[in-house]
Amino acid sequence: MKKRISILPIIAIIVAIVAAVAVASMQPRRKPTDPPAPPPASQFQHTVAAVGLIESSSENIRIGSHLSGIVDEVKVRAGDNVAAGAPLFRLDTRQLRAMLADANAALEVAKSGVDVADATLADTRQQLDLVLAVHDQRAVSEDDVQRRRHALATAAARLAQSRAAVKAAEAERDRVQVEIDRSTVRAPIAGSVLKVNVRAGEFAAAGALAEPLIILGNIQPLYVRVDVDEHEAARVRPQATAVAALRGDASIRSPLRFVRIEPLVVPKRALTGDSSERVDTRVLQVIYEIERGDSRFFVGQQMDVFIEGQS
Repeated sequence: MKKRISILPIIAIIVAIVAAVAVASMQPRRKPTDPPAPPPASQFQHTVAAVGLIESSSENIRIGSHLSGIVDEVKVRAGDNVAAGAPLFRLDTRQLRAMLADANAALEVAKSGVDVADATLADTRQQLDLVLAVHDQRAVSEDDVQRRRHALATAAARLAQSRAAVKAAEAERDRVQVEIDRSTVRAPIAGSVLKVNVRAGEFAAAGALAEPLIILGNIQPLYVRVDVDEHEAARVRPQATAVAALRGDASIRSPLRFVRIEPLVVPKRALTGDSSERVDTRVLQVIYEIERGDSRFFVGQQMDVFIEGQS
């Protein structure tokens, strides 16, 4: 019995060793790996690090519509280069064209009214001239002369009224024509179409929209809007050297040329897409031009920006 009792601790130790070896052998073995791209690093001794967002040099223009209606035709695609005033899309104008036909008909009626009033005035004036041309004034009563004079004044007033009706009809015609012209949305500047969110057959609402119908911008050159923390803002100098590296691949870099500093310090934008997110940090926005053209730079990409700062 004593021998059996003395063997139990030895068995327990052996079981523990076996269990430890089994656990160790089941642990995953991870080999050290290098990152796919080197992390961004600053080349300056004193650096102001910030995050930038690539944008067009004209800033992104959110195109809307003057009028609400069904889109009849979209004339551009994303990536197209357009000139200033080039049509982007057109709304259905069938109702407006019908209104234009009515306005043109009303204008013709008003013009015919002018012809009638003009003829009436000429006849009335002739009748008055005949009465006044009588040598013997006793043959014509004063009352008849006054009636003819009043008739002449009335005819002149009707002619003026008819001419005013023509102007009103022309104004209505021009108004409808303007509405037809406004049904075609045109590019306000020369630039590139960055995104198209409208298709033929869809309803386009007028006014400011959460998602613009078309986004337009001038991408020659590209700008980067850099958010500098307000605590670092005093260290940023306009003449300082700055470099930007593409987020995710620090090997894609470009020197930056200072453009301007936005004078208003604003809350930092949340780039996560969560509308309920609150960011209490305030930033100074500095605009730089990307000096090195690269086909891998796109509007909306984030960049790690390093600005040579004061010590």
